[in-house]
Amino acid sequence: MHTIAVLAMDQVIPFDLSTPIEVFSRTRLPDGRPGYQVRVCAERPEVDAGVFTLRVPWGLEGLETADTIIVPGVADPALPLAPAVRDALRAAAANGTRIASICSGTFPLAATGLLDGLRATTHWAAADLLAAAHPDIAVDPDVLYVDNGQILTSAGAAAGLDLCLHMIRRDYGSAVAADAARLSVMPLEREGGQAQFIVHHHAPAPQGSVLEPLLAWLQDNLGSDLTLAEIAAHAGTSTRTLIRRFREQTGTTPLQWLHRARVRQAQHLLETTHHSVERIGAQVGFGSPTAFRDRFKKTTGVSPNAYRRTFS
Repeated sequence: MHTIAVLAMDQVIPFDLSTPIEVFSRTRLPDGRPGYQVRVCAERPEVDAGVFTLRVPWGLEGLETADTIIVPGVADPALPLAPAVRDALRAAAANGTRIASICSGTFPLAATGLLDGLRATTHWAAADLLAAAHPDIAVDPDVLYVDNGQILTSAGAAAGLDLCLHMIRRDYGSAVAADAARLSVMPLEREGGQAQFIVHHHAPAPQGSVLEPLLAWLQDNLGSDLTLAEIAAHAGTSTRTLIRRFREQTGTTPLQWLHRARVRQAQHLLETTHHSVERIGAQVGFGSPTAFRDRFKKTTGVSPNAYRRTFS
């Protein structure tokens, strides 16, 4: 079983600490087995978490046998990194352990030197501070997370969820990650920054809403050349009312929802079939290969071929 070690340091941000604990401990494989064993580790048995004190069951030796180490954010990123923690992280990296930071956890990770020469991100409010303190790191404040292979970093707060889901998908595939996303009540695609690479066999639909039957119909007809008027006609309403209901219940417009659903379906086909990019674009309802490539890259940040090389 894949072991996750969450490193708790003084002034750890409770939200950042709890995110990987909750997401990974609830992840289940298709046969029902847990996907991860999660342990919380620290230099000392008690950790100051600001509003409360943590009793931590594992010392730094818990990092030695972990497959992945998560470094949560700390309230004061300028705090010096304890030498024992620094040495433990460096030793783990030398052994090939995957290490990921959440939010301002990028700062203690940067203090180890493991991010030198790499691209990284952190909370947008601390990006300038990170760049000034560590000029050897290419700081990108505009993304949700950065995956360098062995070393990963995420932006603030909810971006830690994006990163955890991304790692689950790397470890076990999109179906397991989609289940984890549902348990976290996490959207599979977020506006702004780097689009998530977590896909779903079905686009998210608000359960029990008046739009649910319409969204199911749209999902079943992604390959059709649908216009706004045709969607409204199927819903038995005016286009104006349709747009208003969509914004109220999905946060987007009917055509934007349709585009994203098509891209999600294309992601699934790129992962699971050997169909050409042109064929997949046509299957999911794009009128031309160029339109498909443009929309896919705008949504995911990469081309269809690059996506296939990464996730097939």
